[in-house]
Amino acid sequence: MLSFRYQIDGVSSMAAITVRNLPEETARALKARAAHSGRSTEAEVREILNAAVRTPVGLGTALAALGKRVGGVDLSRSRKRSPARAARAASFES
Repeated sequence: MLSFRYQIDGVSSMAAITVRNLPEETARALKARAAHSGRSTEAEVREILNAAVRTPVGLGTALAALGKRVGGVDLSRSRKRSPARAARAASFES
């Protein structure tokens, strides 16, 4: 059962979920994982569900975020190339 409650009069409430027929082995594993993480079983299940539905971050987005954290990256610098290397880079034929 999955039920959602809506915001009424500016007060929001959270969704609630009941999982039926969960194997005992799975329940024990969840409890053990929660204890290892220092969380309650409910908090551990919340963390697992949140991680499962997060949108994966692409490489470009991750690099841009890293650049912002370190104060930006200057990409306007040009590399100095030796004349021979520049000629090889400009050639499109083998």
